[in-house]
Amino acid sequence: MDTILLLKAAVMGLVEGLTEFLPVSSTGHLIIAGDLLNFWTKDKADVFEIVIQLAAILAVCWEYRHKIVDVVSKLPSQPRARRFVLNLIIAFLPAAILGVLFIKKIKEHLFNPVSVAVALVVGGVVILWAEKREHRIRVHEVDDMSPLDALKVGMAQALALIPGTSRSGATIIGGLLFGLSRRAATEFSFFLAIPVMFAATLKETWGVIHPKAGEAAVILTHADWMVFAVGSLVAFISAFAAVRGLLRFVARHDFGVFAWYRMLFGGVILATWYWGMVSWAS
Repeated sequence: MDTILLLKAAVMGLVEGLTEFLPVSSTGHLIIAGDLLNFWTKDKADVFEIVIQLAAILAVCWEYRHKIVDVVSKLPSQPRARRFVLNLIIAFLPAAILGVLFIKKIKEHLFNPVSVAVALVVGGVVILWAEKREHRIRVHEVDDMSPLDALKVGMAQALALIPGTSRSGATIIGGLLFGLSRRAATEFSFFLAIPVMFAATLKETWGVIHPKAGEAAVILTHADWMVFAVGSLVAFISAFAAVRGLLRFVARHDFGVFAWYRMLFGGVILATWYWGMVSWAS
């Protein structure tokens, strides 16, 4: 067993778990971390990222298991439960439609560390701008959202198709701008991640199982599954901790610290690229 590869898998799982639900872009961090670690071949690395993202979303399902069971059980009888599900579907659609239309072009041109760094910096500026605005709260709880609120948040989420933007950042900050409380915007971002990430996982998995003509199938060995297991376990635990930590954080703080982190991290990448200190992959 390759111990170094297992350590790299643990680092990738930690990066995924800690960043998936924070407004800092998990995809961007995985692209950068994978580039620095020279983690696996591209095909296997792509499958690995699918698996650890699924582990991260399962952590959210576990954290909100009581809410999920409650909504499902009351779906036939309670209008509030049906509206909650309808809001998730409405918010899911913009990113799903645009993703189907443009994801191939986005992956070809924007899935690289330099593009991610630019998006990190721009997103940080947007977060600071949004936090300086006066917040007029109309929606205090997730269950109080209207379908129009959900559509607006879904349109904001679609911006996260650009790697480095951050899905959670786009939905949370979008929610704040559209009148949601910090807790409502954060929790809706968590719930919205469930259908979005499951759909993305299914799409990517289908592409692996049924490669296009001319593409080679990804062959995994028994040793590879141990790498997957380590990355998934670390991703699940760290995502669970990140979700709980973020809910406690937003009760007392704004998102300014994440904005400054994004700008600092993105600035370092751009600086090392510009002066040739790091040979970032294109």
